[in-house]
Amino acid sequence: TSVFPFQSSRDKDVLLNILGVLSDLLSLGTERRIHYLISKGGSEALLQALAAAARAEPPHEDTLLRALLRLLARVGCRDRKFGLKVQRLEATDVILSLARKNLGHHLNLPHCLWVLRVCAASVTAGTALGINGAMELLFKVITPYSKRHVRTVRAAIEALAALLKSKSNSRRAVNRGYLCGLLKLYQDWHHNDVANNYIHIRRGLLICLKHITNIQLGRETFLDSRGMEILFTSVQDCLSVKNLDPIVTTVTQILRKCYPKEPLPVPTAGSSYSFSLPGKVGTECPCMVPEDDYESDGEEEVEKDLDNDDEETKEEDYDLETDVNKLMSRPVLDRPEEELKQYEAMCPELSHNFQEFESESEEEKSSEDNTENLPSTPSYFIPSSTSVKHQNAWRTQSITVTGPDPGEEDFNVPLQSWTKKEKCRWAQIAEKRDMVEAMQDADSCEGEDMARTHVLTLRPLPKDAAWYQEVFNTECEASISPSAGGRQKSSDVMKSLLKKHPGNMPFHSPCFYVSRAECVKSIPGYKFLAFPDFWGHQPPPHIKPMLERKYGVQRDRVLDDVRRLIQPGDVIGRTVFDLDEPSHSSPGAPGCLTFFSKFESGNLRKAIQVREFEYDLIMNADVNSNQHHQWFYFEVRDMEVAVPYRFNIINCEKFNSQFNYGMQLVMYSVKEALQGRPCWLRVGHDISYYKNHYRSCAAALGGGRRKSYYTLAFSITFPHKDDVCYLAYHYPYTYSTMMSHLDSLEQNRNPKKVYWRQQALCQTLGGNPCPLLTITAMPESKKRDDLEQFHTRPYVFLMARVHPGESNASWVMKGTLEFLVSSDPIADLLRKCFIFKIVPMLNPDGVINGNHRCSLSGDDLNRQWLAPSSELHPTIYHSKGLLYYLRSIGRAPLVFCDYHGHSQKKNVFLYGCSIKETLWQAGCVVDTSVVTEDVGYRVGP
Repeated sequence: TSVFPFQSSRDKDVLLNILGVLSDLLSLGTERRIHYLISKGGSEALLQALAAAARAEPPHEDTLLRALLRLLARVGCRDRKFGLKVQRLEATDVILSLARKNLGHHLNLPHCLWVLRVCAASVTAGTALGINGAMELLFKVITPYSKRHVRTVRAAIEALAALLKSKSNSRRAVNRGYLCGLLKLYQDWHHNDVANNYIHIRRGLLICLKHITNIQLGRETFLDSRGMEILFTSVQDCLSVKNLDPIVTTVTQILRKCYPKEPLPVPTAGSSYSFSLPGKVGTECPCMVPEDDYESDGEEEVEKDLDNDDEETKEEDYDLETDVNKLMSRPVLDRPEEELKQYEAMCPELSHNFQEFESESEEEKSSEDNTENLPSTPSYFIPSSTSVKHQNAWRTQSITVTGPDPGEEDFNVPLQSWTKKEKCRWAQIAEKRDMVEAMQDADSCEGEDMARTHVLTLRPLPKDAAWYQEVFNTECEASISPSAGGRQKSSDVMKSLLKKHPGNMPFHSPCFYVSRAECVKSIPGYKFLAFPDFWGHQPPPHIKPMLERKYGVQRDRVLDDVRRLIQPGDVIGRTVFDLDEPSHSSPGAPGCLTFFSKFESGNLRKAIQVREFEYDLIMNADVNSNQHHQWFYFEVRDMEVAVPYRFNIINCEKFNSQFNYGMQLVMYSVKEALQGRPCWLRVGHDISYYKNHYRSCAAALGGGRRKSYYTLAFSITFPHKDDVCYLAYHYPYTYSTMMSHLDSLEQNRNPKKVYWRQQALCQTLGGNPCPLLTITAMPESKKRDDLEQFHTRPYVFLMARVHPGESNASWVMKGTLEFLVSSDPIADLLRKCFIFKIVPMLNPDGVINGNHRCSLSGDDLNRQWLAPSSELHPTIYHSKGLLYYLRSIGRAPLVFCDYHGHSQKKNVFLYGCSIKETLWQAGCVVDTSVVTEDVGYRVGP
């Protein structure tokens, strides 16, 4: 700065030398040198030198200007406050003046434009440049296709893109017709650049369009100017050329953003199912969206590369507590202390004297020959205001099908196969069970307290008569002939199926399942069984690797969606399944699939046939909620073979999904099952998960910001023609599956070694019992020391499935239970050391009714632990009460573990009760050195 102003040619030479040395140092150095230069006022010095050189009369030679501009551009792009410095030193006009003076000088002009681009990176500086005519200047430089002065044109386009990041500049550009000009320029360069030599210029023009369409006025003008058609048509020429991917990606982002937003094609934002809550009046929010409810000018979309979705989201942990005082506070009793006495009945093991043990064993043994002796499984339950009327029903609900007498031998888990003797025995059991059920059915006509309130049947099986004969032999031929109506009656089919059932599925009995399923209380009043849950399944025959993602599949899906908008000629748009208006759907129409989801844990609200082999699917929201669309489980039939069907689930909510990283959905084929391969298999190809053009209305979210929806798109080629297949988000695990599994475990345990007690923790809002299990080892004898050791064992408290859509939690719990009652030496040691209190399913109603996250109250039960309601959140309320009781008698659990699933993480991980970890994970800057805590949470994992 000591050589300013320029008083001689020597001053100019000195400055040139200084600039040369700086340039060489920065070229050879690291980022650290540039930042050092900035910290010492280098940006200001260079700006002052530029202003002095521009004011000099006569202007200094081009060498000095180019050197200054080149160095300014390099330093300025690293200086985050460069725009503010330009404004403070009033250099904006200097830079624009230099650009105007050099419009015809194509050696100096690119350097001026580079500095202009760096200045425009600051929104405030960019806005000032826009007001002073920078965009008009740039449009004089950006010409139609030409091989001359390409470097200058590219610099002008990059500077314009930087200016258009300012919303005010974008509005100015739209109002002055520049958007249409940019479209014409892009078309011209795209059409003439046959050899793809100027990809950077074409992409630069697209980035300008991308910035302009960040505002609503820009999107509207883009649509009116036929921008969707222009870009969609042009991008078709680029899809097969790998080095044009940057253009394809940018075009796809613009098309996705400008696609007209619309509400989901459903009548209400809430669930199709309604459930009246105690003391609350339900209201339905229509799914109509006000015209201005979509993106305002203040909402810029941040677009990611469509095939590089590395977006990290922490929505599962959105409510981490960061108040240290709250985290360190000790919980206080949230109910009258005398109320805790009722939980004493849930801990009979603490007072059991086992004097009646021998007589109980004799009774269990004799029950093998007396099928009418039906002991009631739950020995105690806590009534609530909504469940008193169901008390007797639950007490009579227990299933008694006597299994093999374990005697002195334990069983091994898992059971890979049963012996012929065991198969025969279970066939006899099933036959006896039918007799008992027939007697029960005869008595079920009287009284409201009977547990079995309805009879469930199977949906019709595949219609191919030849296939029926193959599976059911000739005895069924008459019943499946066309004259007999084309299908067996459901009861006959079930009898034939039970005769054919292989019986080698560990811990699964169709009879047990039907008995339990008929006792389930659901909002829709299910009348049908899902075949996979009835029949059971075996593990897949081999390990399935994660699906390798096909490059470009996501953008191809988005372009297919855009094709619907601009080429609607082949769009059918026929509703083939609709929970809300069944009369408006056309199931079984020629040339289309048939869908169904009204069975336990089923979730599919609507299916729309888009093209011959493409369907849009809409999931049902959680009951009493407008959100939580993720879990799906539905039946599909009437398919062609060797034809790829595309399915688009269009109302997903998460920002990202493991479906983008190798996860597949699961499918169960009825034909495969009846041919001896009953397996849920990972299926689907061309899987992608991306943001679509559907939006929720703000009113549906209580006036909050409207929500974007995402599409899960996948293609499936079905293995058989006219099969019945089931598709699900993850391996389903229903409430009835759990209850029948508990029945099987109870029947198969060794009662002389395994203490097993199944009770009802409480009734749910929907009137279903929430089971509570107690598992430990039987005392060695009735001697005082052995009984004392039994009574004083520490507790381990396990629970699972508070979120219905996390069915993997139930599968892990299933394995836990099978292990704990097995003959494994470690399991035996665990039983002798601990008493296991287990709530295997905390949210039965949510699981039954196909919810993803909530209970019938519309609440996430895992967020209700601080202040649960006995009416609205009974399972949480009574689980907490039981834990309070155990603490009050000095028996607080040694370990508490809650089983969950996670939609965006792989493998297995654990959270611990740590204040420090909570604060660190939340990114909270708090001094944790003053926090002392038990590090025992690290022992469990």
